[in-house]
Amino acid sequence: MSDKIDTGFSEAQRKSVAQELSKVLADSYAIYLKTHGYHWNVQGPEFFSLHGLFQQQYTEMWNALDDIAERIRALGEFAPQSASAFGNLTSISDGHPDKSAQEMLQDLIRDHGTVLKTIRGALEASDEAGDEASVDLMTQRLHFHEKAAWMLRSSLGNR
Repeated sequence: MSDKIDTGFSEAQRKSVAQELSKVLADSYAIYLKTHGYHWNVQGPEFFSLHGLFQQQYTEMWNALDDIAERIRALGEFAPQSASAFGNLTSISDGHPDKSAQEMLQDLIRDHGTVLKTIRGALEASDEAGDEASVDLMTQRLHFHEKAAWMLRSSLGNR
């Protein structure tokens, strides 16, 4: 049995795309955790609507984590799996349960912007490698995070 991975990409291309996808995975996991925590801890007059919105968003993010990690594996690389690995790769800071609902919304809006930048980096690396499967996955993730940020902004009364 051969250990060679034949995906139609060079080893350097596979590693480059997988490295960028690992950053997306770490940022996605971090914003998932923060959104889930804010779902538990949000308070105030908008509790019910924000509790539900956060649940919709974290559920979708949770499901996407597997797709991202499995794409990294399909490229022949290991997906990061530890808290320290994610911590070293993510640009998202931890959330704090004592924030007001408005502060939680603002925090998540910023974080979706961060994830979008990370996704665009992975999209560029995927496109340069001619990796249509990763391009497709990153395009789907762009769509979700752009929509999530819009919904959060709208909850604040912003465009």
